[in-house]
Amino acid sequence: MSISRFTAQGFRCLGTIGFEPDSDYTLIYGANASGKTSLLEALAYLGRGKSFRGAPPTNLIQHGAHEFVLFGQIEIWGRQVRVGVRNSRAGLEAKVDGDSSGGAAALAAALPLQVIDPDVHNLVSGGPDERRRFLDWLAFHVEPEYLALWRQFRRALKQRNAALKGNGSRESLAAWDTEFCRLGERVDGVRKAVLEAALETLQAHGSGLLGADIDFRYASGWSKDSSLREALEQHLERDCVLGTTQVGPHRADLRLIYDERQARRLVSRGQQKLLASAMVLAATDIAQTVLERPLLLLLDDPAAELDRVSLGRLMGQVAELGSQVIATSLERDESLFPAAPRVFHVEQGELRAAARGGPRPVRNTPDRP
Repeated sequence: MSISRFTAQGFRCLGTIGFEPDSDYTLIYGANASGKTSLLEALAYLGRGKSFRGAPPTNLIQHGAHEFVLFGQIEIWGRQVRVGVRNSRAGLEAKVDGDSSGGAAALAAALPLQVIDPDVHNLVSGGPDERRRFLDWLAFHVEPEYLALWRQFRRALKQRNAALKGNGSRESLAAWDTEFCRLGERVDGVRKAVLEAALETLQAHGSGLLGADIDFRYASGWSKDSSLREALEQHLERDCVLGTTQVGPHRADLRLIYDERQARRLVSRGQQKLLASAMVLAATDIAQTVLERPLLLLLDDPAAELDRVSLGRLMGQVAELGSQVIATSLERDESLFPAAPRVFHVEQGELRAAARGGPRPVRNTPDRP
């Protein structure tokens, strides 16, 4: 699996661009604020239907434009799949081979990808919601039924919270509690099973990058000494006061133990990046094994925060994965790659293919979704 053609129109600072990434390694280099990260953000948006930088769609539309349009041609088992995204004030329109019924989940299935960017350390140092999303991404790709289960649980949580805000009676809450507990315990069980199956790979990638023992412990979001229903009963008064459910899978966390210490508190920024990168690479490794096809791995300035030795370890693990890699850099540094990459230069939002005789323009003829 690889994305063989990508075009973008009206996205952030980018001009109307179109290029053909290499199936193995592509390097995009240029100065700060030239559009490198915006290009990776656009690629990731095509596979996720949202920005990995957390920006709302209105901030992604180029000044003076009323929408942005992204298109990708993806090769899956010898078959060409067309994926398109259009976003405007009217909302997201996502199509996979002309079918718009699947939404963002269909994008993720067609173009599974992971990102390592300068903020990846937040996976370690940030709040538990980052790590829940990490574990849920794994579960989505490992367990085919997980997405539907998660959506059902989220609806049950929303309904229970609405009852709490509406000062519902204990009887009305009890009705929502039954569904909430049934679905919540199933979500919890899938997450635990996924983590157990992934643990060895996570530990191997972590120790390979950091040279120390790494461990991961899942916290369900309620006391391990009680059932979810018992936990709800114990927190009922507080839930009623706050108008929101304080225990459950939506409060879960993945606790990271590095060298017998809690990683988020004790490691340096560079070590946090290595640990978070190891988690991303392990998730990529696991998903590729399950899906039996390579993923797209986007590396935004991988050298940031890392010394040369640590960077070499990171890129060594990247090479071993066999993913399709698109990386950005301030300089044209091809030594990071085990084989000569396809190289592009970006300047003021314009993308050019780099050749020995100097950069030459890429013919920009965007497709429509």
